Amino acid sequence: MEHNQQPTQFQEMDSGEKRLNELGYKQELRREMTLFKTLAISFSTMTLFTGITPLYGSSLQYAGPASLVWGWVVVSFFTCFVGVAMAEICSSFPENRLNNFGLASKTTGSLYFWAAHLAGPKWGPFSSWCCAWLETIGLIAGIGTQAYAGSQTLQSIILLSTGTNKDGGYFAPKWLFLCMYVSLTLIWAVLNTFALEVIAFIDIISIWWQVIGGLVIVIMLPLVAMTRKSAAYVFTSFEMGVDSTGVSSKPYAVILSFLVSQYSLYGYDAAAHLTEETKGADKNGPISILSSIGIIAVFGWAYILALTFSIQDFSHLYDPSNETAGAFVPAQILYDAFHGRYHNSAGAIVLLFVIWGSFFFGGLSITTSAARVVYALSRDKGIPYSSLWRQVHPKRKVPSNAVWLCAAICIVMGLPILKVNVVFTAITSICTIGWVGGYAVPIFARMVMPEKNFKPGPFYLGRARRPVCLVAFVWICYTCSVFLLPTYYPITWDTFNYAPVALGVGLSLVMVWWWVDARKWFKGPVRNIEISGNGKV
Repeated sequence: MEHNQQPTQFQEMDSGEKRLNELGYKQELRREMTLFKTLAISFSTMTLFTGITPLYGSSLQYAGPASLVWGWVVVSFFTCFVGVAMAEICSSFPENRLNNFGLASKTTGSLYFWAAHLAGPKWGPFSSWCCAWLETIGLIAGIGTQAYAGSQTLQSIILLSTGTNKDGGYFAPKWLFLCMYVSLTLIWAVLNTFALEVIAFIDIISIWWQVIGGLVIVIMLPLVAMTRKSAAYVFTSFEMGVDSTGVSSKPYAVILSFLVSQYSLYGYDAAAHLTEETKGADKNGPISILSSIGIIAVFGWAYILALTFSIQDFSHLYDPSNETAGAFVPAQILYDAFHGRYHNSAGAIVLLFVIWGSFFFGGLSITTSAARVVYALSRDKGIPYSSLWRQVHPKRKVPSNAVWLCAAICIVMGLPILKVNVVFTAITSICTIGWVGGYAVPIFARMVMPEKNFKPGPFYLGRARRPVCLVAFVWICYTCSVFLLPTYYPITWDTFNYAPVALGVGLSLVMVWWWVDARKWFKGPVRNIEISGNGKV
């Protein structure tokens, strides 16, 4: 049904839309997402390069290649528990009946809808509040991570396109870096004001871009490199970077080397944010979640191996006087490989552009998800001036005001780039803790809720749900904890991890607002269709 047509008795309503109406919500966004489109957006939000590339250098520096390589395997293993727990919840909600507050369970802000429903009438509002704000903080910071890393990649492309750091190439200063950061954010906001099918089409391009580009890099890079590290070096070498990181404890160095994997392996909940717009969400949502994890786990490990096998001189990677100014380790690995064989940097520039495209697509998808969470929370009056942010564009049927709010906050977060060198560390930590922390609330609620109150969908864990949810919850708590740790020593103004301060202040304000005022009126997701006593619209 086109958005400008009036429904008639002869037009069939999508089963998801019908169920949405039964639960107290009218269909406001267009239900056009197929399984492939939903998988494309979920895959694009995780992305192949955007997690690994910006943190690869620092993680490699802490404890050497073996810790980095095997860390990906360990993190992938535990991430599967989180994905399975979320897939079961995602599958169940289209078929669930009204709970005691008459909640719509499967909508744009799915995670906090899940939390509200699973926690029950007593704790539902508070669980929903916590989950919604963690999601919102994590997703908006996620836009910033993509904009920063995309700007960093573009900085290296410009440098190698104009020469190198050794022969007069142009290395973008901080003011230009900030301009690139802001420009990317604005471009994503503009694109997200168009119709949903435009974003979905771009994300389909994204999945092929990353699959094909990923295969090219994984296969070509080791073949082009003049020499390759031995398997013993890649899989068993443990090298502490005490002089550069200040970390002298081996266990602590290993923990920090895992950060690249923990930062990379999330974002698979993107499908959940689009279920109001997805056909057959009870099956396609879980499939998208699990498929995204599987694809990224395999491709991500292959990408890490390709980079690590292709290292020519480990110590040269971090030298500020090297060809890429020591600013971006993957760029130096690519340069060494192509310049060593072909005596020019053209190949490195092309592959860096492929990686930059991944950041671009990832930022676009995260903007889509962030705007939908802000829209959903505003629809439930959980954000100041909610009436403004919950407005949907009358023609395009997208939450355009929410899109621009997310973009504005992201730009403000990036302003310290002009003065502080650890902006990316802080934004990455805030993003990971908020985003992954949001997963913990519904998973914990699912673990402790009475089984009789849970109506399973096509994907159901049965008796395995408690151990699976327990492992997933503990792993999330561990992940959030390590992103609060200092990453360099000694701790100075230039090395301090500002994430604990920023999160502490932000979450404290949210909790104070809850106890002082919001708990009196926020009841979780609210209906926008009246429902009769028998549960019928």
